Order: sequence, then structure tokens, then C-alpha cells
Amino acid sequence: MRVAVYPGTFNPMHHGHLAVVRGLLDAGFDCVYLVVSAQNPFKDPASALSARERFEAAEEVLAHFPELSVKLDDIELGMEPPSYTIRTLDALAAREPDNSFTLAMGADNMDGFMRWREWERILADYGIAVYPRGDVDMAAVLQTFPEALRGRVMLLDAPRVDISSTEIRAAKSRYEIPALRPE
Repeated sequence: MRVAVYPGTFNPMHHGHLAVVRGLLDAGFDCVYLVVSAQNPFKDPASALSARERFEAAEEVLAHFPELSVKLDDIELGMEPPSYTIRTLDALAAREPDNSFTLAMGADNMDGFMRWREWERILADYGIAVYPRGDVDMAAVLQTFPEALRGRVMLLDAPRVDISSTEIRAAKSRYEIPALRPE
């Protein structure tokens, strides 16, 4: 089975996340694993709910979308923080050797991707599916990678949904935001 691994803090989960899931499924992945990050090494741990709270909140949201071939995976919650993507991908591959895993990430993360732990091995062993985000030129994304690894990058032709959890948390502090419900 071809599985897109979509990690994130999901603090909170929103329609933008669901649009990415739909885009990955439309691109031919059999399933999407949403992996709630226990602790992103690039984010302040004080800025998020606990990993378990974020996982449970995402579980509540996904219950409203049973038609999506998506699995909420808590694999990182049992791992020692911080959450390094290569460790998560390796653990998934060891747990499910018959599946083929690909990392899903937003184009807005591309400029910092080469700072990730073992980023070259992520590309070589798993590949990445890049979805549009922000005002990043998707064609220019490929130019950021060594030529030998460019074939391991899949650029998704998906709708650009420019909403972030940070914006939602800021708005929620000013206004009461209604719960996420199916469209």
C-alpha cells in the first residue's frame, strides 16, 4: 500500500489539513497517516497543547470524515522527543514492511528542509510529496534539491489553502471559533 505520512502538531486541526489529505488521496496514495508530533524540534513546546490532547482533538475531527482513507497514528507519542521525521519514517517502515511510505510536507517548509536530520536519506529512502503552501513557487522547489534526488520529489497539483493553526489560535483568543464540522 502507498502511504503518505503527514506529520504535524495539528494545534488545532483545520480545513487546510483536510484539504491536504484529499490532495494526497487524489494524487494516488492509498491512505494518509496523520502523525501527531510529540515535539517538533523547531517549535516551542510551550506553544502547543500536550501531544495527547492534540491527538484526541484530531481524532474528534476525523470522526466527522469517515469517507477519507486517513489513519490518525500515535507512533510518535511513544517515542523519545524531539520528533525527528527520519526516526518516525523508519519506525513506520519497521512496523509495516509491506507498505511504501512517502513524507508529505508543505512547500513553505522547503527552505528549511536541508536542516532536518538525515534529510538526504528521507529523500532517498522515502521520497516526499510537496503540497502548495504560501506563495512558494512549486517549480522552484525542485531546484533546492541535489539533481540526483529530484526524482524523489513529487509536486502535488492540489488546491492552495492558506490557513494556519497559528492564525486560528490567534483568532480564537479574540473570538470564539465554532467547532470544525463536515462541509
